[in-house]
Amino acid sequence: MRRPICFFVHHQGRGHAQRTMAIVERMHPARPVSVVTADPGLFDGFKRDIERIALPDMIGATVPTPALYSQPTPAVMHCVPLGLTAMRRSMRLILDHLDDRDIGLFVIDVSAELALLARIASVPAVTIRMHGMRNDPGHLAAYESCTGMLAPYDPAIEEPDYPEWARAKTFYSGGLCTHDHGVPDRAAARARLGLPAEGEIVLALTGGGGAGTPYAPLTVAARAAPESLFVTIGPLHREGHETDFANLINHGWVKRPADYIAAADIVIGSAGDNTVHEIAKIGRPYICAPEWRYFDEQTGKAQRLAALGAAIHMARWPGDFQGWQAVLAEARTLDVSRLMRLYDPDAASHAADWLESRVDTLWADARPDAAETAAVAGARVIPIGESLGAGSA
Repeated sequence: MRRPICFFVHHQGRGHAQRTMAIVERMHPARPVSVVTADPGLFDGFKRDIERIALPDMIGATVPTPALYSQPTPAVMHCVPLGLTAMRRSMRLILDHLDDRDIGLFVIDVSAELALLARIASVPAVTIRMHGMRNDPGHLAAYESCTGMLAPYDPAIEEPDYPEWARAKTFYSGGLCTHDHGVPDRAAARARLGLPAEGEIVLALTGGGGAGTPYAPLTVAARAAPESLFVTIGPLHREGHETDFANLINHGWVKRPADYIAAADIVIGSAGDNTVHEIAKIGRPYICAPEWRYFDEQTGKAQRLAALGAAIHMARWPGDFQGWQAVLAEARTLDVSRLMRLYDPDAASHAADWLESRVDTLWADARPDAAETAAVAGARVIPIGESLGAGSA
């Protein structure tokens, strides 16, 4: 019998869900898998049979009283407002599901608090490792509480201050790209997209997790490099005063971003996990423009990429001609092989195999639950700690 695995999937953006689907798709078909998330619709159309449990969406929920709102957050936690009915219901739904399905492994992508909850509830957990400044008490407590961490990237770009004891518990899958489509060559991609066969194309792309690519700086880029064609995909952030230019075109949301990356000579993108590995898979000079994220997640990743010579860390979008001309000139000198080494075509399979091995190892030779056995036999079960006497904690 294969123990069930449950994934908690954060619904901000699409990356967490896409990563989960890429991994689950490669698990044994007989492995029971479920997902708890505030947006089950992220899994619509997923071809593998999984159970989906809808959680309340607590983003923006209002704390009912000023007194509750004023209570300080414990250092070991990040977001635990008091008095929220939706939060109580969410925790109850998660615990009930873990209990009802007798979950063997809870994979958390991502929440430090749920790692603590899993440990308190006696459920083995694995948390997805992310970049940034995460040596605070909350993250360290989560790492200690888990039976391991899964890093969906190459160890070469791990944060240098990640503790050695935590690194020893971490499995590095290699660079995981959630799209499994092939890689077209530049000419075929341009023909498919109706883009010019000749001339330099600079692609700016962004996903659904942020405010979108800032459009105003790109209008300066278009003027600074009039011989290049600038193409954007994904959402744009407009300030309202931009002037459009003939060598700056917007294609919005697209089904196959890989075609656009393959068609490009230079790619400007954020430091989201899938963005990094999609560009690495295809191999294009990469200008990494990190978006704001909690704990400087994308900035940390951009710094690691730049330290390896795998990308340019563009800490701010240039606002002048010379700034754009300089960053584009530097991008043309990048050795793309350094970036391509960070992608592993088998990363999702590595992650799936490790998670299944982890749960099987943890539950090997499992004996029946002592409390259930005693209850069936009609014996009285003495709760842990009862013999300590009244007042003990």
